[in-house]
Amino acid sequence: MIEEAIKKNKIPGAVALIAKDNKIIYKKAFGIKDPETGAKFQTDDIFRIASMTKAITSLGVVMLWERGLIPSLDYPIANYIREFKGVEVLDKFNKADSTFVTKPVNKKITIRNLLTHTSGMGYDIIGSPPMRAIIHKEKQKFMKNSCIAFSDEDITIGETIRRIAKLPLELQPGIRYNYSNSIDVLGYLIEIVSGKTLDQFFKDEIFTPLEMNDTYFYLPEEKASRLVKVLVREDEKWTPYQAVYYNINYPIAGAKKFFSGGAGLSSTAEDYFKFLSIFLNDGRYNGKQIIGKMTNKLLQLDQMDFVTSNKHKGSGHGLISRIIREKDLFKGISGSEGSIRGGGYFNTQYFADPNEKVIGILMKQTRNTYEFTSQKFTHLVFGSVVE
Repeated sequence: MIEEAIKKNKIPGAVALIAKDNKIIYKKAFGIKDPETGAKFQTDDIFRIASMTKAITSLGVVMLWERGLIPSLDYPIANYIREFKGVEVLDKFNKADSTFVTKPVNKKITIRNLLTHTSGMGYDIIGSPPMRAIIHKEKQKFMKNSCIAFSDEDITIGETIRRIAKLPLELQPGIRYNYSNSIDVLGYLIEIVSGKTLDQFFKDEIFTPLEMNDTYFYLPEEKASRLVKVLVREDEKWTPYQAVYYNINYPIAGAKKFFSGGAGLSSTAEDYFKFLSIFLNDGRYNGKQIIGKMTNKLLQLDQMDFVTSNKHKGSGHGLISRIIREKDLFKGISGSEGSIRGGGYFNTQYFADPNEKVIGILMKQTRNTYEFTSQKFTHLVFGSVVE
């Protein structure tokens, strides 16, 4: 399937990994990753995983809660980040100059709201036009050319979150799912509660125990050459992607101080397999208990009907990732109830099924391709599952 997509020029290449019963049963690289040099994809290539970072950050929050360092997931975030105390909701927006009128919130934003994207916050790069404009106008005051996901500037995530916390919400908290910058807020929460930078917390509590030796916010110099270029198809040719609002080389450039919990990490297919494997093994990896068994079961439960006031009609979402619910199976979605899944801005994808003990990871590094290899990959993997 992947080779066929390459022949049809749908993608330049990819790295695919499939695991069953805790063992990698398939790992293969396909295609050309650098059209200028002709270099081929390698299975240990490092990819910008973007929003696949979110599950790792969310796990970090759950770990702190499990240890009692966060008393309740239903605590207001304003208890930790005071700038959220005066937050209001967007009421009217003037697109001519990005000015706006707000109204009071009906309830406080909780940590659980942030984990499940029900906080009412917007997103700066892929959100609605009003919220993109409002956040962009504020960012211009302290950022030169960055988005809240990818930055090479001399600024911290804490400085950024304290500023956007003063901006209006797009929706009332708890109304419905609204994909947002909320996980970046949680990355800053981890820094506050743990007393460590998010980078150091991940290294100490997740990457080192899981032996994720190729996962970073900013790659060390000796591994920089393994970072795959982001490509875009122009006139049927693959060329390096030129980002407008950020430096596409952010994992290897700049001040290296901005730790985005929402989208900042780069990783390999095998490293991300190690991360996902704990959810299929009662919270353990290689005999090490990363999270408790009961906590791990909690992560497989849909939260949406609990946290939203309106009847939720979209995909399920747990405390760390999207979740397959029983009613999703009738739509033809592959996987068992309780499976987690997600992806990233540069076309990376993962799923993990605790019932079938199956993990699938497909790593690409493209923009604006509008192709369906990720969906086909999922269907092919689950269509091949045997006892």
